[in-house]
Amino acid sequence: MNKSYGFQRQVDLHAKADVVVLGGGPAGTAAAISASRCGKKVILLEQSGQLGGMGTLGNVSIFMPIGNVTGIYREMIAEVLAEYLPDNHDTSIAPQYSPFALRYYLNEKMKKENVDVYYHAEFIGVISGQRQIQAVIVSTRDGLKAFEAKQFIDCTGDARAAIDAGVPYCSGRESDGLTQPMTLMFMMQNTGKPVKSMLPEGCYEYKDKSELPQGRHLFWERNNDGMLLVNMTRVKGNGAKIEDINFAETESLKQVFSIAYYLQNNGFETYALSHIPGQVGVRETNQIQGLYTLTEQDVVGGRRFEDVVAQTNYEIDIHSPDGKGTTDERHVSGYDIPYRCMVSDAINNLLVAGRSISATHVAMSSMRVQPTCYALGQAAGIAASIAINNSCSVKNVSMETLHERLSEQGVVFKK
Repeated sequence: MNKSYGFQRQVDLHAKADVVVLGGGPAGTAAAISASRCGKKVILLEQSGQLGGMGTLGNVSIFMPIGNVTGIYREMIAEVLAEYLPDNHDTSIAPQYSPFALRYYLNEKMKKENVDVYYHAEFIGVISGQRQIQAVIVSTRDGLKAFEAKQFIDCTGDARAAIDAGVPYCSGRESDGLTQPMTLMFMMQNTGKPVKSMLPEGCYEYKDKSELPQGRHLFWERNNDGMLLVNMTRVKGNGAKIEDINFAETESLKQVFSIAYYLQNNGFETYALSHIPGQVGVRETNQIQGLYTLTEQDVVGGRRFEDVVAQTNYEIDIHSPDGKGTTDERHVSGYDIPYRCMVSDAINNLLVAGRSISATHVAMSSMRVQPTCYALGQAAGIAASIAINNSCSVKNVSMETLHERLSEQGVVFKK
């Protein structure tokens, strides 16, 4: 189908800011906070009705261990999950949390940090020229609106703004473009008494662990409240593609009911299905081509960079892109993520933070988790502020100044 339409519309300017952040997930919330703490007027645009990204929207309500609990991420742990707060920053934690409590916390946090949040504001396109973005257009409940800024930070997870502005990108593994599969995580509650299991018509009746979508059990129950967090569905596809995400939403829900039935008949007879989030979780879509691309060799080799902005020792964790019940898991001792992975040569006033930074398929499988995205977002917010102060492009931000500001905001790097 080659037919296309031209679409032109005058769009009213709704608001201006120093920094506009697109996407209110871990990277976006941290970017907004850190930029505001640098004295900048910040607008955060979120397509849904809640902040937190997949941590709240997709019920990915456990923070994976990254070996460096620092900066805004550490602050969050101290304020919401104090019982998990380690004495030292260079300790790994993996706290299971309430997505509902995190959602409320982030709402209140943005008010305290003087960030203007716009919910139900979905990115449509950029207005740009001469390697500079002037404004972004978003769809709101009040129609199309424009937002202007001096600096923009793309935390959409899919690099939506960057791609629309002409930043080169790639998707999936190098051999065939396939991305990691999608997963709909869900929760079950221990009622303390046997529950009646239910298998809706059309669902799968799994008899053995080997028949499950991931071929394994993967769940957590860490807070002594009877809440079981289940990560066992798996749907092949790219979450940035229309047909793939359409299929994933229905197929993953079918798998949820099927897996819950299986668990209720295999050791979890007192557990009732208690929460299914409103959308499937997406692990991987697009990666920008930045000034530097993080590689598998960087990750496994523990490489250090002078322009470090985040550190992690989270494992290589590739859920099989072909949809099979296998996972490539490899130990990682710890490595740096450089600032250049968030910067494109195509646009002077745009940073990309979160899972869509410049990284190969294998490297991305390690850096994609929520705590790392908080770290990347915090660095992006500060860097955007420095670029404004110095009237320079984001690629010319002083690393010495960036590291000083990160330190002032509580970020500590391992040597």
